[in-house]
Amino acid sequence: MNSEWSLDVLYKGYQDEAFIFDLKKFNELIQTIKGYVTTLKEHTEEIAVSAIISYLEEYTVLASKLSSYLFLRQSTNTTDSETTALLGKVEELDSTLSKEIAMIKKYIAKAETLDQLIETNEMLKGYKFFLEEIKKDAKFALSDEVEEVIAKLNLSAGSAWSMMQQYLTSTLEVDYNGEKTTLSAIRNLAYSNDPAVRKSAYEAELASYYKIKDAVAFSLNNLKSQVNTIVDLRGYKSALSMTLIHSKMKQETLDAMFTAIKEYLPKFHAYLRRKAEILGHKNGLPWYELFAPLGESSRTFTIADAKEYLVSHFRGFADDLADMIEEAFDKDWIDFYPHTGKVGGAFCDNLPYVKQSRILTNFDGTLSDVVTLAHELGHAYHGLNIQEHLPLNWDYSMPVAETASTFNETVIMNAAIKDAEGQEQLALVESQLQDVTQIICDIYSRFLFESAVFEKRKEAFLFSPVLEEMMLNAQKEAYGDGLDHSQLHPFMWICKSHYYRDSLNFYNFPYAFGGLFARGYMHSTRKRVPHLCQNTAPFLMQQR
Repeated sequence: MNSEWSLDVLYKGYQDEAFIFDLKKFNELIQTIKGYVTTLKEHTEEIAVSAIISYLEEYTVLASKLSSYLFLRQSTNTTDSETTALLGKVEELDSTLSKEIAMIKKYIAKAETLDQLIETNEMLKGYKFFLEEIKKDAKFALSDEVEEVIAKLNLSAGSAWSMMQQYLTSTLEVDYNGEKTTLSAIRNLAYSNDPAVRKSAYEAELASYYKIKDAVAFSLNNLKSQVNTIVDLRGYKSALSMTLIHSKMKQETLDAMFTAIKEYLPKFHAYLRRKAEILGHKNGLPWYELFAPLGESSRTFTIADAKEYLVSHFRGFADDLADMIEEAFDKDWIDFYPHTGKVGGAFCDNLPYVKQSRILTNFDGTLSDVVTLAHELGHAYHGLNIQEHLPLNWDYSMPVAETASTFNETVIMNAAIKDAEGQEQLALVESQLQDVTQIICDIYSRFLFESAVFEKRKEAFLFSPVLEEMMLNAQKEAYGDGLDHSQLHPFMWICKSHYYRDSLNFYNFPYAFGGLFARGYMHSTRKRVPHLCQNTAPFLMQQR
């Protein structure tokens, strides 16, 4: 069991014959698809659509394998120039097929016999939802040439701005106690038992952002400007409307969720004020105390401890999930510790073509880190449940994704609280309250901030001081009088990579959706069955 992941199941390096072969094959496959698209009218619709699906299946697997390998390598070393160059090459090759992809989608959308083919052709029947979505989304498609230009320009625009934010935050040196440390390491100190450490780490973190705040502001401005332009070109009402359509989610559903959240915000504000009183603060909780531990549990976890803790708590819930967690630890699926050049936060990348996943964390041994592992392993469990699906059905919306992961979080915390007693139980309950406050108050603040950025960017360039003020306003509205307004976090827009995904916007509300759905589902299940049965998790993960 190693502290770094192994990517050998994909390739053993850039000189690996398999990598060289697949990179060459990728280029050849693109040319083959390009050639076939020019002959579409020469075939019957059944032959053409069947061939298209076969080509797209092969292309999806190969593109996913190459891009995941390069993305994962870059995530742990953003300074690796060879990886950056190869990732750019694969993205460039991928962009050359954008015109043909647009032509393929239009062909499918206009196919007169499509409904009949779906009913009579077994292969196409398995792609009924995929094909119907293409037909539904056709109204937002642009001309083939414009689609090609957008894809190619994105390489030196949105994608490049995204990479710059990753590079700057992953290589940022934070001055702390006379030494240099990483941004991930300094942020982990927010969970320290020592209040002086929490405050000094917060101050050091804020000070470090002055080195990169202007550059990252340019990243955010240009990314959101690009999205606004594409929204206008495609005819969406707004960036949010586009996101909801991609998420298969109605505006009414989002409105209902935020109405419920706003109704209950005072409960969270009261919790934060009470925590502030316990910690000796009179004007609400300072930002640096959000993750301050309460209770007397000072337990820390090694990697082995984390494995045992997770496996033992999930074993009684779902054996296949517990088995997968053991495999994730034993077969080096996880990259644990922070270091210079490694991106912050945590993520899971499903690799269904090899029936595995890879998980990145910035593990520091706290209970919160174990909960983060549970969250990301929830994504991996989602991957376990889709790996037998057809390749073009592997994709799923973000609200669904964050339901799977947050459900896993909820299971581990509920089990841990049930097993604990006294001050340790208090510490676990408080930790869970911290997490729920994040998916309600903090996610709401992120949604408010990103909404404001999209709107204001239409009229002006938003320099760092403006973004700082916008972030503070969002935090004040979401956290209310629960936080000390003189000690908030004006730079949260710098360190959250969710704002910088060139093809994914409003990567915030899915966490609230997933958190509320998971807890509501578990609550309703408990009413019917005192002990959750083993089939509960697979049932939830398969709802698509």
